[in-house]
Amino acid sequence: MRLKPINQQVVAIVGASSGIGRETALRFAKKGAKVVVAARSEFGLATLVNQIKELGGDAIAVTADVSEFEQVKAIADQAIATYGRLDTWVHVSGTSVVAPFDQVTPEEFRRVIDVNLNGQAYGAMVALPHLKQGGGALIHVSSLAARVPFPLQSPYAASKHGIAGFLDSLRIELQHQKQPISVTNVMPAITNTPIFNKIRTKMGVKPAGLPPYNKPSTVADAILYVAEHPTRDFVVGDIGRVLEMLQRIAPAIVDRLFLQVGFTAQLTGGPQSPDAPDNLYAPLSGYDVVEGDFGKLSVPSFTDWLDRNPPIKWSAITVTAASGLIAMLGGISG
Repeated sequence: MRLKPINQQVVAIVGASSGIGRETALRFAKKGAKVVVAARSEFGLATLVNQIKELGGDAIAVTADVSEFEQVKAIADQAIATYGRLDTWVHVSGTSVVAPFDQVTPEEFRRVIDVNLNGQAYGAMVALPHLKQGGGALIHVSSLAARVPFPLQSPYAASKHGIAGFLDSLRIELQHQKQPISVTNVMPAITNTPIFNKIRTKMGVKPAGLPPYNKPSTVADAILYVAEHPTRDFVVGDIGRVLEMLQRIAPAIVDRLFLQVGFTAQLTGGPQSPDAPDNLYAPLSGYDVVEGDFGKLSVPSFTDWLDRNPPIKWSAITVTAASGLIAMLGGISG
């Protein structure tokens, strides 16, 4: 399967007003893609489109709440009406409630699922008819929480696990149909975005993530890579890759790790009332930016760079394996 070069693509990015989505839109535009950006924040989208046009890029905005199917459909419809086709769909939208499960209301749980899981499914539903016409990439950004346990965020974790299952099923169906569509689950570890300023919390303090943090640019790099290179799964971040692998082979160890640090690490010392404004049901103004408040805890990812450069990656693996074999044989002969 071959995907178009980015400078020949029409790309829809859902959840683009801030954080990973905003950085990704800017990266696509800088590389010459025609970009359709969507989110609930009309102001955030307007500033993003202006920023893209100042860079010499081509972009339009569609205001949409992803929990409403018809509003998601309007994103694809506008892409076709403006640019005549759709090559890549990137779905980033998400929200959360930070609280013990027994303090989460049915309405809150349902809302997180509607945005994080049903919204992603709606995105695939509206994108696939267009991607089937000429092939392309369906890229869904979930989270490391799709694979490892995150306490105090049960609705969020449920939605992210759901995305992984949904995409695994969909991918097989499209392969059976011999459709030239790449389906990728991008799973970032904790990333320094404004999400921690916007999500609902019932813990009495401002929420945080389990450090170290990815930079949003690191996740955007992964998204742009899989938009040109068909990839099944892409875990973003060195720590995320270690945890994901450990979860596969020794989940009890990961459980103990999160039991020890998963609660305190997600809570800052800054007070935040449970009644503080949040983005669960409506956009929250003032945070239409890429970076969050934890830049000093952000680190680059070496393993991501290797995955985006396979020849170097396999050369490094070969050299490492050969060195290990030589050392082992030397020990035996000695």
